Amino acid sequence: MSIKQHIKPLAGIVAAAGLALALTACGGNSGAATTAAASSSVASDNVITVGASPSPHAEILEAIKPELEARGYELKVVEYSDYVQPNVALSEGDLDANYFQHLPYLENYNTENGTDLVDAGAIHFEPMGLYAGKSSDITNVPNGAKIAVPSDATNEARALLLLQDQGVIKLTDGVGLEATANDIVENPHNVELVEVEAAAVPRSLQDVDFGVINGNYALSAGLDTSATLASEGADSEAAQTYANIIAVRSGDENSEKTQALLKALTSDTARKFIEDTYKGSVIPVF
Repeated sequence: MSIKQHIKPLAGIVAAAGLALALTACGGNSGAATTAAASSSVASDNVITVGASPSPHAEILEAIKPELEARGYELKVVEYSDYVQPNVALSEGDLDANYFQHLPYLENYNTENGTDLVDAGAIHFEPMGLYAGKSSDITNVPNGAKIAVPSDATNEARALLLLQDQGVIKLTDGVGLEATANDIVENPHNVELVEVEAAAVPRSLQDVDFGVINGNYALSAGLDTSATLASEGADSEAAQTYANIIAVRSGDENSEKTQALLKALTSDTARKFIEDTYKGSVIPVF
């Protein structure tokens, strides 16, 4: 995909308006609308059918199948490459649950579609990481350094907060996840932002000094996620807001299937798989 890049001085950037939550259901891309067909086995008492994004969600689900088998359940995973159909399928009863999104995205989806899907529990967070490009020392930022950041409003705010945490810039006090480039009040290194579609930031590293990349895109690009110069912490504002959840239909939060799924996804098996497999690019929040 050809991505048009816009290089702008930080002081002059006006962040894109709009919710942009559809771009950040799991901290990343809206994806192409291709799906696997949902199984009709939802009605089976011992089958739990869950819709999920391929990585890391479906991978985590595959890892906890033995946990559910021990509880007498068969887990069927239906993979989706977009962020709309999993909620459609859940609303229509084709799934017991889905696992791909954070709560702000779900709440926005409900508002726009008149649905009543609810958060049954938070599982993991995909932190944004700061990666080296032409430069590798974030404590010695070159004057005029170019830093690639996601162009959508939600992820750009997260990137700005991460850069502030590293002392690269300073933002208006208290702006939090509403931050835009207009909130930058100090820019001692005269850095420039290179606004790029979130999925394309990894490919831009060769052209910039640093890049701030969503965890899922770092994984899909094959980056060494243990080599980040900095990343959002599990106790960060972003982690509290954008943890990925299990969504179910209202009234199913305490069903036996939902509770079995949550116990498996918050088990020691799940924690070990996440920590060993993703090495910090995916963080358990349970």
